[in-house]
Order: sequence, then C-alpha cells, then structure tokens
Amino acid sequence: MSAVYKKELKTYFTGMTGPVFICFILLMAGIFTVVYNLQGLYPNFEVTLNQVVFVYLLAIPVLTMRSIAEEKHSRTDQLLYSLPMSVTSIVMAKYLAMVTVLAIPCGVLAFYPLLLAAFGTVHLASAYSMLLAFFLLGASLIAVGMFISSLTESQVIAAVVSLAVTLLIYFMPGIANMISTDASVSLIGFLAIAAVIGLIVNSMIKNTVVSLCVTGVLALGVVGVYTVDSSLFAGAISEILTAVSMFDRLTTFQNGMFDLTAIIFFLSVCGLFVYLTVQSMEKKRWN
Repeated sequence: MSAVYKKELKTYFTGMTGPVFICFILLMAGIFTVVYNLQGLYPNFEVTLNQVVFVYLLAIPVLTMRSIAEEKHSRTDQLLYSLPMSVTSIVMAKYLAMVTVLAIPCGVLAFYPLLLAAFGTVHLASAYSMLLAFFLLGASLIAVGMFISSLTESQVIAAVVSLAVTLLIYFMPGIANMISTDASVSLIGFLAIAAVIGLIVNSMIKNTVVSLCVTGVLALGVVGVYTVDSSLFAGAISEILTAVSMFDRLTTFQNGMFDLTAIIFFLSVCGLFVYLTVQSMEKKRWN
C-alpha cells in the first residue's frame, strides 16, 4: 500500500496538478484573508474559510479526474489488479495521496490564525474547528470525485461530471428551498433517484438487466409506499436535500460552535464513496 501511495503522491508533484491545486487554494485564501481580516479588520478567520470554500468547485474535480480514469484509459489498471494487495488497499492508497495533497494547503492555513492573533484577538478554537471542517469537506468531495473517476475512462468526462456534482452539492440548500412540498413532487424525485441509482449500478457492473431490475424494485417500492400513505412524501425531498447538504454544514462552525454530527457526516461520506469506488473497481476486475 505504501508503494502505491508514494507513487501516486509523486505523480501529483512531478506534474502540475499538485502545485496548481495547492497554489490555487492558498491564493484564494490569501486574497480573502487580506480583504476580510486585514483590510476589513474582521478577527474571525472561520468566516474567511467559509467564503474560500468555493475553490473546491474547481480544484477538487481537477485533482480527482485522473485518479482512476487515467489508469483505465491507459490499461495500467490491469497491473494494479496483479499487485499482491487488495483492491481496497489500492483505492485507499490513491485516496490518501489526494488527501495528503489537500492537507498541505490546510497545514499552511493553520498558521493564519496565529499570524492574525499577533494583530488582535482571534478565537483560536473556532478558527481551528472551522479549518478541520474545511479539510473534511474537501476530503469528502475527493472521495466523491474519485468514485466518479472510477466510472469512466475519460479524464475530461470525470472532471465535467465531478464539477456538475460538486455544483449540485454546493447549491443544494437553494434547490431544496425551491422544490414544492407537494407529495407528488417528492414521488417524482424519488423515482428519479431510483433511476440514477440504476445508472450507477449499470456503470459499475455493466449489466443492463440487473440495473433495470434494481431500478424497477426501487421504483415499485416507492410507488407502493406512496399508495399506502402519500402524506409521508410531503416535503420529503426538500428535507433530504437539506439533510445531506455538505457545504451548508460549515455554517455551524462559522458561528463558533463545534458540530460533532457534521464531523461524523463528513467521515461517513468519505467511507461510503471509498467503499463504492472499491466495489466499482472490483466489478471491473471480474468483468
């Protein structure tokens, strides 16, 4: 596992991906720190981080697009399967390499509150809590991007889809507020989710029959529950979108409170999408 991790980490820094990723985050963080904290004389570094978080929309897809898609395109994934290690170890090594790249700018940002404290009063506990949440949000998005990369052989497609998904996650609270609370709207939403799950299953196992069966079973289950008690669907989609919103969970940290549920949520997202990536590669291995 360590050999794959070192190889992946070296790849990010022998090319431009790693340096550009780090410089982009630090550049944006530096600009917002000057504007908000130095020129604006605002002591809360956590507010600055919450404004900087938009950099993930562009940075994360660029970082993750080649993680597995490049291996599949160049057919070097066959060499990975021949290594004396599990697919889980391979995926974890790739994931940890990308998280390490993310940890570098976050480590540099850890000095910002100390520098600001030399010029005024800074609540260090809130600042570092927000920095932890900022890092875990990035780690979660990396896991999502890596999973998307495992579904295609094209880096461009992986980057575009990752960007679209990240944008969807970013605007999810606003989308939730726009959706009607009518039960029939939620029914349509759940049927759409069932179709998306079927597409993901088809991408993972390349079996149309099984994918259609999964979609059909989910759709029939949703329609069955709706027929029994449609009141359960009233506002359900809006509530779910609000509950799974990732960017919105930083608001609690911005307000100076440590949200343990948000930390657990981020770690759960990381674990879920790393697991899905492993399953995607396992299915490709046997296909």
